[in-house]
Amino acid sequence: MSQQEEQSDRQKYEFQKVIEDLKEYEGSGTQLVSIYVPPDRQISDVVAHVTQEHSEAANIKSKDTRTSVQDALTSIKDRLRYYKEPPENGMVLFSGAIDTGGGRSDMVTEVLENPPEPIQSFRYHCDSEFLTEPLEEMLGDKGLFGLIVLDRREANVGWLKGKRVEPVKSASSLVPGKQRKGGQSAQRFARLRLEAIDNFYQEVAEMADDLFVPRRHEMDGVLVGGPSPTKDEFLDGDYLHHELQDLVLGKFDVSYTDESGLYDLVDAAGDVLAETEVMKDKQQMEEFFKELHDGGLATYGFEPTRRNLVMGSVDRLLISEDLREDVVTYECPNGHEEREVVDRRADTPDHGCSECGETVPAGEGHREDAIEHLMEIAGQRGTETKFISTDFEKGEQLYTAFGGVAGILRYSTGV
Repeated sequence: MSQQEEQSDRQKYEFQKVIEDLKEYEGSGTQLVSIYVPPDRQISDVVAHVTQEHSEAANIKSKDTRTSVQDALTSIKDRLRYYKEPPENGMVLFSGAIDTGGGRSDMVTEVLENPPEPIQSFRYHCDSEFLTEPLEEMLGDKGLFGLIVLDRREANVGWLKGKRVEPVKSASSLVPGKQRKGGQSAQRFARLRLEAIDNFYQEVAEMADDLFVPRRHEMDGVLVGGPSPTKDEFLDGDYLHHELQDLVLGKFDVSYTDESGLYDLVDAAGDVLAETEVMKDKQQMEEFFKELHDGGLATYGFEPTRRNLVMGSVDRLLISEDLREDVVTYECPNGHEEREVVDRRADTPDHGCSECGETVPAGEGHREDAIEHLMEIAGQRGTETKFISTDFEKGEQLYTAFGGVAGILRYSTGV
């Protein structure tokens, strides 16, 4: 794994953590502000918009809501002063007074820079909850798939990026209808019609080749949809670039071939996509279980995996996507260092040293995110980190039976 990929995985995990926190926050009224800023938006325009919203908030009847909204907008405006222009992929700002119970509230402000995909449009949203859905879609199912829908009248080509369908190119055909004009022989008309169909298929293939071939090594597959026999003729005729032909995951019956047909194609290919999304995770877990039972190059559980990481013996660190725990590091008066894994939402407990029995008060333990703790060590030792979905049996077992943490070793250590 390259350093860039490692940073991307870490960033996505950090984004996921922040989003989960934001989703738990609630305001007592419509006072939580979310602003999505695309990379091409001028910061001065955003400041002007925030200033205008601050002015209009003076008309809110509820004094508490009015004050909270204006305070949130002031906080956002203060943060924007640190930017001359948006980051490369844009940014999202969240601010508002969250309900902490007992009639009390706390002001929260978060700025998320450079989400995994560029922000597409400016959005200002004020509600009792923060608007996190656009970010969640970016962090959802991974994958890059080419989409082709066609019949003998039209065709559309585009991308499926994660969960987002992106239409890109379209074409209309000059294929004549089945009824020939007077004066034409049936044989000549049939020949002209076949030539027109062939030319149209070549045009569709050129669109697909231009779009997909440059990114063929990034793609997870190509999906082709349309009525029969069109899609069958297109694929059986080897019109696509041979490397794209090898990436075709299947052909699917789709009634529409305009832009809406691309969405229908994704729906029709749901089972194939679901299988492909977790296939890489399945391969990792199959290798882990094989080593666990036969090869001996496997480790699992937080502390054994951590010790192997520190020794540099872990080739791949496997972490469940559902893991939500912290690790607390304690050092007792006699110099023994131990760690305890606790639920992220639980209070830090006192710790009894297993070596000498001394009690270490909760306040003396150093608490941090368990995944970040492991990823930091992995990064220092050149170990790949793989996040494993729980959407299949062995992925679920990683979380429930192995504590959400495991590793495939470079060499046996006996730990």
